Amino acid sequence: MPRHTPPESVVVVGAGQGGYQTATSLREHGFTGRITLVSAEDALPYERPPLSKEYLTGEADDSRLWLRPVTYYGRQSIDLVVSTATGIDRAARTVHLADGSVCGYGHLVLATGARPRTLDVPGAGLRGVHTLRTARDAAALRDALCVARRVVVIGAGFIGLEVAAAARRSGCDVTVVETQSRPLSRVVSAPTAEHFTRLHRAAGTRLLFGRKVAALRSTYRRNVAAVELADGACLPADLVLFAVGVAPRTELAAAAGLPVGDGITVDSRLLTCDPHISAIGDCAAFPQPRSGRRLRLESVQNAVGHARLVAARLTGSARAYDELPWFWSDQFSTTLQIAGLDEGHEAEVVLGDDPDAFSVLLFEGQQLRAVESVNRPADHLAARQILARGITVTPDDVTAAGFTLKGHLARHRSRSAVPAG
Repeated sequence: MPRHTPPESVVVVGAGQGGYQTATSLREHGFTGRITLVSAEDALPYERPPLSKEYLTGEADDSRLWLRPVTYYGRQSIDLVVSTATGIDRAARTVHLADGSVCGYGHLVLATGARPRTLDVPGAGLRGVHTLRTARDAAALRDALCVARRVVVIGAGFIGLEVAAAARRSGCDVTVVETQSRPLSRVVSAPTAEHFTRLHRAAGTRLLFGRKVAALRSTYRRNVAAVELADGACLPADLVLFAVGVAPRTELAAAAGLPVGDGITVDSRLLTCDPHISAIGDCAAFPQPRSGRRLRLESVQNAVGHARLVAARLTGSARAYDELPWFWSDQFSTTLQIAGLDEGHEAEVVLGDDPDAFSVLLFEGQQLRAVESVNRPADHLAARQILARGITVTPDDVTAAGFTLKGHLARHRSRSAVPAG
């Protein structure tokens, strides 16, 4: 078998968690070629999860967001370039930047991420209307929360509910508007959704389900003044957040002739149709190992896992991406942790009697597919190992007296450790 030859240079477009991790992992794997990390933001690579949580409440400043201090990039010989990629010449293997410069690459990694969606309604461009994706977005939103009195959050997904919690902690009157019949409807089960409904209402947040936004109304100075719903209701507001999901940034790839859909199309090794270009993180649509259907995940874990796999492949260790997805969200004093991926469950079993600390196990037939843990970190850690190892757990197991995920995992380990006689 021929010896693997790493590329002479790697250009990473996008300096979010995935882009940063690609550069870092390349060095950790002993890559000695040139690494260029192209960032469209004039900021050091930073963590995004705190932007909708402690950053908004002032518990974390800009320096606490940084993944590494500026000196790290010099020590690791990672060229951090602040500019926007405007085009890819696949034949010449170059990336053109908005400042007129051109970066040549042996391999190109697209970590372009996603942009927040908005609603196509009158008034969407008014002052006081926000989205949240970048540190600049978060800084503007944090400043606005300091003076806002009435906040309307449109969308009850993770970002929407996390910002709603931060706004309530800042003393704002908060209303959340959601088109679906419950919060987090696309990502969690009914029992978990019901818990977060109670949590936010107990904190004084008004939750309106099954409602659609028709327009945003303004003052004579073009500041947002109210949110008008399709049923005619009018919600006073001096701050509005659109939290209605994101769209993958695929324009650069599409213009270069790479296949795109809901994300940049890649194979199980995260390669595009061009063997010199990979795509990772929020912008990449990759085959899900179990079902084979294309999947695009928006999580730090996914971005980091993608980055590490690509770095390993470029330095000689190729494999398919098959990491178990996991997610988390902090709202008020509650932590939700999800292990696995629910692609349509048939049964759900609640583990635990405490209404503020429980886990929901989601089954497809007799197979455990995902576990949602509310304030039960031990369950989450055990669930991740059980799902990653393919350890059998059935609904009957869970309903048996004394069952715990941690105990089930320990029994499996004990049986596995017994030598065959």
